[in-house]
Amino acid sequence: MQAYRTISEKGTAAYEIQKSKFYAYTAPAATEEQAREFVAAIKKKHFDARHNCSAWVLGADSSQQKSNDDGEPGGTAGNPILEAIKQHGLTNIVVVVTRYFGGIKLGAGGLIRAYSHIATLGLEATPQVEIKPVCLMAAELDYTMLGTVENWIRSEGLRAAPAEYLDKVTVKLLIEPQDVEKIRTNLINLTAARCHITVAEPEYMAVPAEA
Repeated sequence: MQAYRTISEKGTAAYEIQKSKFYAYTAPAATEEQAREFVAAIKKKHFDARHNCSAWVLGADSSQQKSNDDGEPGGTAGNPILEAIKQHGLTNIVVVVTRYFGGIKLGAGGLIRAYSHIATLGLEATPQVEIKPVCLMAAELDYTMLGTVENWIRSEGLRAAPAEYLDKVTVKLLIEPQDVEKIRTNLINLTAARCHITVAEPEYMAVPAEA
């Protein structure tokens, strides 16, 4: 499992140059089917537009990539959109750019710049998240040690899930796989080995993306 960056919701942006109007639409997409459905939905929304160009990148390793010029000269629309996605380091995302032709030709270079710019505007207007593999670490301990452990969690800046309060308290931490052994050792030392620790297999979790 590897970490990757994606978007957390849909986004939009608009741009006008030489009377041509461009509209960018972004959406999360985990599969090619989801990406195709989003493209189809935008084409239906803008059925009267001359072009609805698109690109998507899928997979934690960004291995699935596709672009479509939708009638624009080859390489002037879909590929600039795709490059904008890649430059932002995003995956599991689809971007559609709708163009209403304003009667003035932009030329190949102008089209590339316009589609790249509007795609970038759309991406920058969309909230991003980091998807990271995280292990749930549960530490069962006596209530007498809870204050000490909670202070340690805050001082270390660790992410915690809601604790479970029964005969003993079970503190739950969300730990990246490479940090599991270090955190386990620290907990054992902190409690003088008076805690029972279990660690679940890693699962993907979304966290706010760093700028």
